Amino acid sequence: MTRIHNVMYTAVMHTAAAALAVGSFLVLSAPAPAESATVLAPHRAVYDLKLARASGKRAVEMVRGRILYDFAGSACEGYALQFRQVSEINSGEGKVALSDLQATTWEEGEGKSFRFNSQNRVNERVVDSVEGNAGRGGAGIAVTLSKPKQKNFDLDAKVAFPTEHMRRIIEAALAGKTLLELPVYDGSETGEKVFSTLTVIGREIAPDEKKPDDAAAGKAALAGLRRWPVNISYFEQGGNGGEQTPVYSIGFELYENGISRALVLDYGDFVVSGVMSQLDLKDAAACK
Repeated sequence: MTRIHNVMYTAVMHTAAAALAVGSFLVLSAPAPAESATVLAPHRAVYDLKLARASGKRAVEMVRGRILYDFAGSACEGYALQFRQVSEINSGEGKVALSDLQATTWEEGEGKSFRFNSQNRVNERVVDSVEGNAGRGGAGIAVTLSKPKQKNFDLDAKVAFPTEHMRRIIEAALAGKTLLELPVYDGSETGEKVFSTLTVIGREIAPDEKKPDDAAAGKAALAGLRRWPVNISYFEQGGNGGEQTPVYSIGFELYENGISRALVLDYGDFVVSGVMSQLDLKDAAACK
């Protein structure tokens, strides 16, 4: 469960086949514009996690935990994220795993550079530790890793970083589009993977429709905003062709200012729901 912090920038759920069941659609894959009018709201949110359903070969009897998502910054100063997810997973017969993932990232306002640092502990033992940075220049993206090992490599210029991905989802939703297909690099796992993503954007939810019953309820800053049900599926790049199964997907309702609620984290064999139990909105620094 080490990838939740990455998809919450962007986002998530079900397979590509389900996405194609949407009526009329347009796939967007053109390069992102140099500047974006989308304003992302600095905020601190807490999500309470629990098992929604389980099936398949990996028996899971109970999941509980919490996500802390602290997002700050602006297009001028860049976007900073502090993230922590603590999850307890009971697979039965006394087998309980406690996962503690902590991550910090920073992304330049126009998606030109990206820094990341994460560590995941399972039962208090470090199982993953990644640190590095990526920057756009010339015809591509140069990545430098310092953990888990020193390594330099290049990525295609079409690859998006997480906050850029989120902005482009919102821009697609505002334009009335229902699909967005984009390769994304988020520094997860060993820091060397790029994932192909397919985002499905549902029908806009009007402000007075399906009113939230979680921490978003009663927030004046959200009351008049548009939001959409969004599903993002992540696929391994370089597959064998044909219909692929996503390695992970997430669903949520996305406000036009980037705040997300009603999480559905789909790991294939089990699904976890995330209810927003706390939301604190921060003042955004004005661009000079």
